[in-house]
Amino acid sequence: MPMLPLARFTVLDLTRVRAGPTAVRQLADWGANVIKIEAPEEVDTGKGLGGERHGPDFQHVHRNKRGITLNLKHPDGLAAFKRMVAQADVVVENYRPDVKHRLGIAYEDLAAVNPRIILASISGFGQDGPYARRPGFDQIAQGMGGLMSVTGLPGQGPVRAGIPVADLSAGLYTAIAILIALLEREQTGKGRWVHCSLLEAMVGMMDFQATRWTMAGEVPKQAGNDHPTTIPTGLFNTADGLINLAGGGQEMWRRIVATLGIEEQAKDPDIATDALRSRNRAKVNAIIQEALMKDTAENWIRRFNEAGVPCGPVYTMDQVFADPQVRHLKLAMPVQHPLLGEITLVRPPMQIAGVEPPRRPTPERGEHTEEVFREFGFSAEELAALRAKGAV
Repeated sequence: MPMLPLARFTVLDLTRVRAGPTAVRQLADWGANVIKIEAPEEVDTGKGLGGERHGPDFQHVHRNKRGITLNLKHPDGLAAFKRMVAQADVVVENYRPDVKHRLGIAYEDLAAVNPRIILASISGFGQDGPYARRPGFDQIAQGMGGLMSVTGLPGQGPVRAGIPVADLSAGLYTAIAILIALLEREQTGKGRWVHCSLLEAMVGMMDFQATRWTMAGEVPKQAGNDHPTTIPTGLFNTADGLINLAGGGQEMWRRIVATLGIEEQAKDPDIATDALRSRNRAKVNAIIQEALMKDTAENWIRRFNEAGVPCGPVYTMDQVFADPQVRHLKLAMPVQHPLLGEITLVRPPMQIAGVEPPRRPTPERGEHTEEVFREFGFSAEELAALRAKGAV
């Protein structure tokens, strides 16, 4: 089997819950040697793990890692960790900003041991500033970053997104920062401290909605299932179900009109141009809706796609994985777990030609402690002494 793209990098993973583990999983899924570090069970209640260890959430975010136990609050445990840092490439943590300084694992502490080390930190609100020590949570960041203000039906009031957007995007942005730092290190030979927060990630993910404010002074509102700027784009009923239809611009409008057979209605001067259709969205949607009720969702989806107009069904999760294209893409990935048997996870969404991502199940707590410590040069006697002291 060929070496995986990130196999040459060793990552020490101190993360919990979701944002941090999401960042690390991007590296683990492409072969990085990821060591998941947890406190010994007797000093860790397991609170904040991110779901039951054998549940879908935990198994999803911690796959392709090996697990060890190490008590960083014990001086010998901290010394053992720094001995590992000397041979590692990346450390990832998502403690509150002050914790790493208290533990003695801030960037300056780690760089003194290994100048090439990259420390990646994820927090709720940033490493400094008036909110730095606040506890972070995805929904809080969704609210403060503006997402909830534009999600939901007009007049409904703020609505959270159905996935933890702030957590996931903070993890993805952090993974990108780690890779950038690794690339830079090839030129400089030195590591860096990279960090992201749920709030920064959420504001960044607001993208064009954010720049509608920063550039034009426009406060975006809730648009429900309609696209806020591209008309007509939205959710429509057909004779037997819902479809999504998307088509901004004059050429796309022409195709929609021809497919629906609404040439006469389209002569209305109120909807003659993109700008007018945006101003008179309700009239446009009503014309489209009336025509769509004359046939089934399946037939309309076929016709619109044949005409080159983006159109698709609205699935529940079971329907997603029954879809022939999702099946063709093999997005459901079987993984063999020693206790759970065969489980099905979601494979990485990107594809790298000629590379098959690993399928290592999430480790049990401390499952690989002896194996990993041996690889880092610890003798059996040293490990036994660490165990006896409660440092491992």
